[in-house]
Amino acid sequence: MGDGARQRRLLAADFVMSLMWVWSSVLIKIFVHRILEYGAHSVEGEILRYGVSILNMFFFAFMGKITKGGSYNPLTVLADAFSGNFSNFLFVVGARIPAQVVGSVYGVKLILDTFHGIGRGPRLTVDIAKGALTEGLLTFMIVIVSLGLTEKIGHNFIMKTWISSVSKLTLHILGSDLTGGCMNPASVMGWAFANAEHITKEHLIVYWVAPVMATLAAVKLFRLLMHLIIPEPLVPKKTASKLMFDKSD
Repeated sequence: MGDGARQRRLLAADFVMSLMWVWSSVLIKIFVHRILEYGAHSVEGEILRYGVSILNMFFFAFMGKITKGGSYNPLTVLADAFSGNFSNFLFVVGARIPAQVVGSVYGVKLILDTFHGIGRGPRLTVDIAKGALTEGLLTFMIVIVSLGLTEKIGHNFIMKTWISSVSKLTLHILGSDLTGGCMNPASVMGWAFANAEHITKEHLIVYWVAPVMATLAAVKLFRLLMHLIIPEPLVPKKTASKLMFDKSD
């Protein structure tokens, strides 16, 4: 498949997956709290919701696999773009992230047209500095975890997805009362656009600038750590002069 066809496939996958992602979070809440009628603070309901959320993350991980790289989160593709070549970086920033944002915006619009009064999305309950620090730290940790899993057990889809899903859910819970624990600028943009809050200082700094900077920092730190802890391969002296370093991503 040529580069053009591959890029079109990725853009279509990003759009559809982003739209489906914002829908999935709403549908999970409707299933647990309206259909099964668990209370908002019911322990059983929360456990069930978290369990369904993990299954949902497995589903989207599988979609990413079958679409060969489709994603609903700008930070996921940015982490790869920061480590790749400049043309791929331009494609990610200029096309893939906008496709994810548009998919999220349309997804939220369809949600609000279908379910009136369903919600307003994540809310910032602290000041901008604390919110930016929270989203930045959460993003930094999940990017480090994701890069480490890809490096060590990237071939094991089930184990990688399980650890990644539990990590994302844990971090989401930790940050939910402060910023929503989103770690996904596109989905936040969908709700912010619907509420005419997408160009506010709070939204841009907390949900875009801080996570993007944290992603860049995590990628740089991870590459540095990998360079420091991976020992030089041992080879016979007679072939030492022909040693070549193999960098694996």
